[in-house]
Amino acid sequence: MKKSKLTRDGRQAIYGMLYILPSFLIIMVFCIISIALAAYFSFTNYNLYNAPEFVGLNNYVNVFKSGTFYAALTNTVKYVIVVVPLQTILALLLAVFIAEKMRNRYGSFLRSVIFIPFIVSSIAASAVWKVIFKTKGGILNVALGLFGIDEVNWLGAKTLAFVCVCIVTIWKNVGYYMVIYYAGVMGISLEQKEAAIVDGANAWQRFWRITLPSLKPITYMIITLGVISSFQIFDIVYQLTGGGPGTSTITLAYMVYTYAFSNQKLGYASAIAMVLLVIVLLIHWIQNAFFKEKE
Repeated sequence: MKKSKLTRDGRQAIYGMLYILPSFLIIMVFCIISIALAAYFSFTNYNLYNAPEFVGLNNYVNVFKSGTFYAALTNTVKYVIVVVPLQTILALLLAVFIAEKMRNRYGSFLRSVIFIPFIVSSIAASAVWKVIFKTKGGILNVALGLFGIDEVNWLGAKTLAFVCVCIVTIWKNVGYYMVIYYAGVMGISLEQKEAAIVDGANAWQRFWRITLPSLKPITYMIITLGVISSFQIFDIVYQLTGGGPGTSTITLAYMVYTYAFSNQKLGYASAIAMVLLVIVLLIHWIQNAFFKEKE
């Protein structure tokens, strides 16, 4: 019996390893090995055609001397500061509203409509929004013209271009985070809410004292995912503004792409990517420490 049990346990362990093997290989090839190669190339002069030439810390020195790097870093940080809180708050409010006020087929339909932008390709969605924001003949300017408002150069003005990138990102991501929040809201015990109603708590007090604290682990996850994805923003910027006008919407991820594939400076681009990785890990560590302290 003991031998049979050990054999069965061993067989289950083998089955488990086989199940996770595909995911493990994907993570190894596209994450761990890629990060290791980027770290190696960051110390070299490499242009995709010639053999890498070791240059030590020169790439990192040039990165921190570059004005474009600081512009991209500033834009990325501003982007995170604007997008993450807005999409988190909006997703939470939508989830609570649908869960509390629309527990019917209309609520299911509304959830689906809000979620659809998330599954649409970012490049395709940005192309549509580019037509909407177009100065001459753009849908938004045509609509404004009906009210006698002059044309607005949405993607040609620095501040407005940055705002447009944020709007498209929030529009695309909010449905995904709303669905996560919705699942959390639906998992809150009805007994707690009913007890609060009996005690005379109004809707705002129930939200502040019951719903929000219960969703704290989900909020931590959503903020973490939002920060990481915001630091990696590339496709919307690439399609919508191309980093312009000037450097007003350039981000670190877009800068990595530009230097790696447009300027053929893979070593320099790898150094930027490693700096971005360190920044993301540092912010995640700070977030983790902050939420643990609150708990």
